[in-house]
Amino acid sequence: MQIFKKKHQIILSYVVITLGIMIYTFGWAAFMLPAKIVGGGVSGISSTLNLAVGVPLPIGIINLIINAILVLIGFKVLGSRFGANTIYGIIMSSLCFILWQQVLHVENLFNVAEFGNFMCAIIGGALCGVGIGMTFSMGGNSGGTDIIALIISKFYNISPGKVIMYLDIVIIGCSYFVSYKIENVVFGYIVMMVMTYVLDMVLDGNKQSYQIMVFSAKNDEIGEAVTKEVGRGATLLDGEGCYSQNSLKVLIIMAHKTDKPHIMQIIHRIDGNAFISVSKTQGVYGKNFEKLKL
Repeated sequence: MQIFKKKHQIILSYVVITLGIMIYTFGWAAFMLPAKIVGGGVSGISSTLNLAVGVPLPIGIINLIINAILVLIGFKVLGSRFGANTIYGIIMSSLCFILWQQVLHVENLFNVAEFGNFMCAIIGGALCGVGIGMTFSMGGNSGGTDIIALIISKFYNISPGKVIMYLDIVIIGCSYFVSYKIENVVFGYIVMMVMTYVLDMVLDGNKQSYQIMVFSAKNDEIGEAVTKEVGRGATLLDGEGCYSQNSLKVLIIMAHKTDKPHIMQIIHRIDGNAFISVSKTQGVYGKNFEKLKL
């Protein structure tokens, strides 16, 4: 039974990874490439080469060649740190580019001229963010600049995320030398921002948590109401005012995004004059929240 469950989870993860890569490459093929907008990553490098020198090879093939070179370099420098998901993502993304462009010709589905480059950047970036978000959520990726980031971070004290961001900025900036139109570079950066925002929403949107600190004389009552009505635990800490020197109980509540409005209503109902500090958290791990994965 346990083996069947594990196989079911593996199959489901690859289905979601495949669907995510299909959405990601569709955003490129249907909106960004017809509008000559260059995004980041190896897909951006492939489209830049295609536009710059008129490479007769499909972007899917260029994408596969560049990724294959990066994987070989990665194996040489990093060793066997690439899982099956990386290889699968590289092959699948290249095949999807060929499917959308050479087989189905999705660039003819929409009139890019009517949409305008700005809308193409927004829609294409959003689709890319959704697709990559789905892929990342199942432990997959499409290779590319992730490999370069791992190589650089091995020798220099810089996070892979920053390396990827810097690489994307350079790749998009280089698109200026293809069209010599600054607006295309701007649209490329719009794609990057939209994609990053949507990606974060897909990965963390439903997991967003808040830390709520309450300074009130009725914190005991507020904590009890939050526990009973919302089902969230609360913690009372001993505090002391620096100016007044008065002792005060400080209430700390960790809550999901969906619970926040209800908690704020409870606080306002019990003590409308309470001093409240609300901040988004990077992550909350433990009972009733995310499981810590090492």
